[in-house]
Amino acid sequence: MHNVVIIGTGPAGLSAALSAAAAGAPVLLLDNNPRLGGQYWRTFTEDTDQEQIQHFDLETGLILINAVKARKEIEVWSGAQIWSASHQEGINTLRVIYNGVEKIINTKNLVICTGAYDRTLPFPGWDIPGVMTPGGVQSLLKGHGVLAGKRVVVAGSGPFLLPVSAGVIKAGGSVLELLEANKSRRWLLSPLTLLENVSKMKEAFYYIKTISAGKVRARFGQAVVAAHRGDNGELESVDIAVINRNFKIKKIRNVKCDVAAIGWGFTADTSIAGALGCKQVIAKDEGVVVSVDKDQQTSIPGVFAAGEITGIGGSDLSMAEGVIAGLAAAKYVGCDVNVLKVHRKRRAKKQRFADALIKSYPVKAGWKSWLNDQTVICRCEEVDLSDLKHAIEELGATDSRTAKLLTRCGMGLCQGRVCGRSVVDLVASEIRISPTDTDRISAVNRPIISPIPLGVLAVDYHYGWMDGCIYCQVP
Repeated sequence: MHNVVIIGTGPAGLSAALSAAAAGAPVLLLDNNPRLGGQYWRTFTEDTDQEQIQHFDLETGLILINAVKARKEIEVWSGAQIWSASHQEGINTLRVIYNGVEKIINTKNLVICTGAYDRTLPFPGWDIPGVMTPGGVQSLLKGHGVLAGKRVVVAGSGPFLLPVSAGVIKAGGSVLELLEANKSRRWLLSPLTLLENVSKMKEAFYYIKTISAGKVRARFGQAVVAAHRGDNGELESVDIAVINRNFKIKKIRNVKCDVAAIGWGFTADTSIAGALGCKQVIAKDEGVVVSVDKDQQTSIPGVFAAGEITGIGGSDLSMAEGVIAGLAAAKYVGCDVNVLKVHRKRRAKKQRFADALIKSYPVKAGWKSWLNDQTVICRCEEVDLSDLKHAIEELGATDSRTAKLLTRCGMGLCQGRVCGRSVVDLVASEIRISPTDTDRISAVNRPIISPIPLGVLAVDYHYGWMDGCIYCQVP
């Protein structure tokens, strides 16, 4: 009997697990979160009796979650932390911390659905307590029913600002400002795509209804360019700038608040795929994604990828890709499966919408003009812009990797997940070149996927075969 191992339980991972199981393949489903649903369908803890906070189409997520739980062919490991991944001679090896001990999984058949995380841009004061990502604010709301602050500024770019604002309002907070850096008319660049994706328009109106009831007026062509600390050491106010189409500052006003939720779209989490050696490419938004074929197969036979790691596109596209990846993985292990044209057609439709998102919400290079020499770039290692400039001008760094070695920028706890993309752009700007694909890809790859305590590894192991995979057990 063969196992299809799937990493991630968001829209892509759940869809992949169900389609693979329905095709007859036993599935091992792994996720580092304690509950199914991923970041998108994050839900309250079981002992929380509060009403779910402003979550569009949660019903679809709950249907998929309950369906996965009901399938005997699917084994779920929640809270499984994958810290290492490697590929050798056709075998993919995952080292996983599960229930406090390390287990090793060896498999030929893998589907990677690791999603994405908030993209941040540094600016003066972004390291002050109270400055958060929209995803951080939403995680507190959706996962715990906790409101990050009462007086909130939501800013950046992209449609994700809408559900975050709506969630804050429904939870009893006040959205003082809702700021989109780009102009609203950019959606006019893709009118036909809007018409064929009516469901996404319904989702937008769902959130706009709540935002309007909260008497919040969205402002376009504006951004938070600085944050200021109060006497208590926490966020007191932010500077809001009217910016031009290249994100250069035109004029500034100050707004007092206790939380600023600021995000610039998402960055694909390709850590596991990169560790395995899957081919990575630069997407249209200049982010790093995993390259896949028409069946969602990566450059490694038997390894598939679906969802945001193949390109930021939203839950509908992730589910469409997940279905195809699950079916293709089941076919790879010998199940009688035909990937129907209807699935590829649905994926193509949702991909057109994803491409329209990139056109509508670009991040322009002018954001670098918001910084001063004292602006912290790497929060983990407390590296500021002057340190980067010194590494380039005085120490001779000619690429982001060398600048990283000289400054420790990106070598802290997050391993560059927060600052890596910005560092590549800033270093290239300082030496007046365009960032290379090599620099962008190296910034997101890391040998240790997530930090773990050394004590977990200080054990002896024995191995046993189970359903086509090796599970490393502590005696």
